[in-house]
Amino acid sequence: MSLYDIPLRTLSGEPTSLAEHKGKAVLVVNVASKCGLTPQYAGLERLQQQYGERGFTVLGVPCNQFLGQEPGTGEEIQTFCSTTYGVTFPLLEKTDVNGEGRHPLYAELTKLADAEGEAGDVQWNFEKFLLSADGEPIARFRPRTEPEAAEVVAAIEAQLPA
Repeated sequence: MSLYDIPLRTLSGEPTSLAEHKGKAVLVVNVASKCGLTPQYAGLERLQQQYGERGFTVLGVPCNQFLGQEPGTGEEIQTFCSTTYGVTFPLLEKTDVNGEGRHPLYAELTKLADAEGEAGDVQWNFEKFLLSADGEPIARFRPRTEPEAAEVVAAIEAQLPA
């Protein structure tokens, strides 16, 4: 089964899937509004602005599993993201990334090892998974890695469609 086949829902509850982004490099990030790492939204949006027209998108996945740091409704999350950080990239509905209720997307993504060779559970909010334009997970960056870190930018640039 391809990641493109996994059913997803937008923040407003509409059905969607990664197939909507077929042919693009996608940075999937579990996000939260009340986290010490929340300012990473700014860097994620800058990546969206810089590479969006070149076949790239950030895909934000709100998650409330880490100390309840994403307590809001879909509408509250959308308002926070757009008014505080000017977010234009798509956001999915609130999703579990770990545990028994882990979403099938994250069941697949967490199989990917990070730079130290560690796979498994998402460590915290703002863990990043880069998908190739073919929808394959190819890089994993832990939460404290800034969105605009050299290794993230290099990985994105290497995946941009020709």
